[in-house]
Amino acid sequence: MAYALHFAATILACWLTAQVLAAARWTWRAPRVAILCWQAVGLALGLSAMGLPMALGLDVYDRATGWALVALVSDLAHGTLPAGVGAVHLSLVGVGLGIGAVLLTTTVRSLHGAVRAQRRHRELLHLVARRDPTVPGALVLDHPSAAAYCLPGVRPRVVVSAGTLDLLDPAELAAVLTHERAHAQERHDLVLLPFTALCRALPWFRWVREAHARVALLVEMRADDKARELHADAPLAGALRRFAAAEHRVQPAGTLGLGDRDLDVRVQRLLVADRPPRVLGAMALAVAGTLVSLPFALFLS
Repeated sequence: MAYALHFAATILACWLTAQVLAAARWTWRAPRVAILCWQAVGLALGLSAMGLPMALGLDVYDRATGWALVALVSDLAHGTLPAGVGAVHLSLVGVGLGIGAVLLTTTVRSLHGAVRAQRRHRELLHLVARRDPTVPGALVLDHPSAAAYCLPGVRPRVVVSAGTLDLLDPAELAAVLTHERAHAQERHDLVLLPFTALCRALPWFRWVREAHARVALLVEMRADDKARELHADAPLAGALRRFAAAEHRVQPAGTLGLGDRDLDVRVQRLLVADRPPRVLGAMALAVAGTLVSLPFALFLS
């Protein structure tokens, strides 16, 4: 029972940590650290959700859940079970394995769906997009709406619309292109993938959906930071303002776009030059590391 209680405590700690991260504003000043913290919460939650019912079902073995599972498999193979292990206990173990299977399957399906959408969009770009010497390294769509996005993948593409070229001045356009290249370089699509899978696996949990939205915003802020390292604050803030004022914005499925979310918040953040909170960030990483290590220890120690 001790292992089950520890798994339950870890789930509670994940929920409390998620609430603190969702309410915190220091995360805007250190988006990369905050993303790592959210990833730790998501991983710890998934492992603990698997471990809790398994630990209840394997309590009679009185050992770490992973080793208890190995012992159960060995006993089943030999056709003998220890006293006290019945249908209810085996069902609880099945529930834990089922949760793991659902999480894994949902992640694989989310990845497969994203890859398919990206492949279709890449094929479409081959037909309708063009190169433009004024926008090196990017593809241009002849469309009047405002669009600037990264199509991620092994061979990522940065795409802007003709409407964006008319909307932005050269300095703003350069900042936008750097923003989109940051998405590709840091594979922000893979950062978001587990949270997309969690939303699909646990759609009834509001805080899981909120976690996805928070991480998506932090991903955009991280790309904003990469852009202002090279182009300062003003050009990117100006580009965000112009996108916010644009009547029509385009954001294809499976892409990461400049104007995807919370433009006003991001503009205000760029105009306030706060330094990253190093001490607070280090403490948050320590908490995240401890949190994610707990379910591993409960499975293996």
